[in-house]
Amino acid sequence: MHAIGIDIGGTKIAGAVVDEFGAIVAEERQPTPAGEPHQIENVVVEMIERLREGHPDIAAAGVAAAGFIDASQSIVYYAPNINWRQEPFREKLEARLDVPVIIENDANAAGWAEFQYGAGRLVSDMVTLTIGTGVGGAIVSEDRLFRGGFGAGAELGHMRVVPGGLPCGCGAHGCIEQYGSGRALQRMANVLADAGGIGQALADVRSRKGSLGGKDISKLIMAGDPGALAALRELGGWLGQACASLGAILDPQLFVFGGGVAQAGDLLLEPIRQAYLENLPARGYHPEPDFRIAELVNDAGVVGAADLARLHASHR
Repeated sequence: MHAIGIDIGGTKIAGAVVDEFGAIVAEERQPTPAGEPHQIENVVVEMIERLREGHPDIAAAGVAAAGFIDASQSIVYYAPNINWRQEPFREKLEARLDVPVIIENDANAAGWAEFQYGAGRLVSDMVTLTIGTGVGGAIVSEDRLFRGGFGAGAELGHMRVVPGGLPCGCGAHGCIEQYGSGRALQRMANVLADAGGIGQALADVRSRKGSLGGKDISKLIMAGDPGALAALRELGGWLGQACASLGAILDPQLFVFGGGVAQAGDLLLEPIRQAYLENLPARGYHPEPDFRIAELVNDAGVVGAADLARLHASHR
């Protein structure tokens, strides 16, 4: 039985028909009209209708978006990149479509996809951290996706790691998002570029291009540049500390890392693992988790949203 997954991003809306094995059998993408919330509704409805053509066995549709979603998977409490506040998005979509719909946080959807079909398919308890512009998170405990009492749980990017630290867009200070994200990596690389020494190659790229972008830093990391690698190790150290705190609370078997920064692979995992072990309480007295890079990459959001919608439909 097929289901449709929709992933609303800041620049594009991706949609796919997904089978029960997590395979994508049809897909499309459209630009996100981010400044026009009502137009987003139209784009999603039209995309679902087009994807249903030729697939009469569609069981449900799941829509993933960044933000706080209520426990009934219906209302978007708050979406930072879209002007949605207490938006009854599920109700609006179901009024225009004759198919069951759920709304899900995008990091939850991606984490669930990794649990079902990707790096976490052989475990029951795992934590996913998506390292992009910000830091997203998802928790699976005893084969169940954790949402919390109000539906807005697992906002792992806003776990505070530095009391009184850098200001975060959420209004707090010292969140891991300010120390373990792609934006944080750029800040760390710029600091090293200012200092010269091992940051000279970073400074040269910045001087030539006017700024240091994520792709520039990634290229230097993969080329083995000592300054770019130092910035990555600093980032990994903060993430490892955060994982140690999460490990003490959740005791997962596995940490999975996705997002653009995770393309560094073992170069990112090594400092994460080292910092985790250095900060883990009572180290050596119980099994240690594994650390892996996400496998589904850009498809995780649509695959997870579709699978969660299929599960919801099967329990109606």
